[in-house]
Amino acid sequence: MRQRRLGQGLRVSAQGLGCMGMSEFYGQADEAESLATIAAALDAGVTFLDTADMYGPFVNEELVGRAIATRRDEVVLATKFGNMRGEDGSFLGVNGQPDYVKACCDASLRRLGVDVIDLYYQHRVDRTVPVEETWGAMKELVDAGKVRHLGISEASAGTIRRAHAVHPVTALQSEYSLWTRDPEDGVLDTCRELGIGFVAYSPLGRGFLTTADAGRTGGDPKDFRTYNPRWKGDNGAANQALVDRVTTLATAKGVTTAQLALAWVLSRGDDVVPIPGTKRRTWLTENIAADDIVLSADECAALEAAVPRDAVVGERYPSGSMSTING
Repeated sequence: MRQRRLGQGLRVSAQGLGCMGMSEFYGQADEAESLATIAAALDAGVTFLDTADMYGPFVNEELVGRAIATRRDEVVLATKFGNMRGEDGSFLGVNGQPDYVKACCDASLRRLGVDVIDLYYQHRVDRTVPVEETWGAMKELVDAGKVRHLGISEASAGTIRRAHAVHPVTALQSEYSLWTRDPEDGVLDTCRELGIGFVAYSPLGRGFLTTADAGRTGGDPKDFRTYNPRWKGDNGAANQALVDRVTTLATAKGVTTAQLALAWVLSRGDDVVPIPGTKRRTWLTENIAADDIVLSADECAALEAAVPRDAVVGERYPSGSMSTING
């Protein structure tokens, strides 16, 4: 697989692998298949792995740690802190206090079984703590050799600038896909002005921009799409009509819906790196093939006409979670 460069010279595979769903949020976990999927990703040159302490909670980092134990040198390893979870899985809010930052990093290093984290993100911005204080603690982690690069997730342009003034930001990670175009409202421009890479999570709309049926009808209490506003009721039906248009264009090009949607994200620029999440080798193989798809300007325009920004119905998250976005 080709590589791309994020900020501060960090080179990663053109696609990464989001590991969250291997432990939580997307239905029943299958550890053996998840480990095999990570191994297959590394074999194929997908070396940019993404996890977070909150996934599981906590156990996703352990899973990734086991998967890379004998292949650490092949991996650009990214994890995150800031979303507090209890051992029972409860959500306890967002924390950007300096002492919490340092404790989280040490805990992630233990769970991952590594000496250093390649890219450490502030997962969500704590609006009660000046970002300069949080990033001051993160800078100390770099100075101590525990972290190589720093990133931030779902932050506003103003917050990105403030963080970058404390220590260079290597990557912003935010949701970006054909049906989530929010970063185009100034955030992408800010990243490019400052030389910051963009890591696009959920580039397949949490699986909606595919032909898979998983989660379409909801009902699985372990699948958070059951509660996602874009998947429910009339919203789901309206959004499915948009996906059907993408499928028509994909069929005409001889690729799958998911591959075309991923190719569009890849076409946004060499500083944009999608990290589609999957826990199965079948979908991994399909996603990887999108790296070879070249879209013309006309094809990109047709996709954007098929899924206009204002046509997508529903918020990205339930209302409580939306309050932590664009911090």
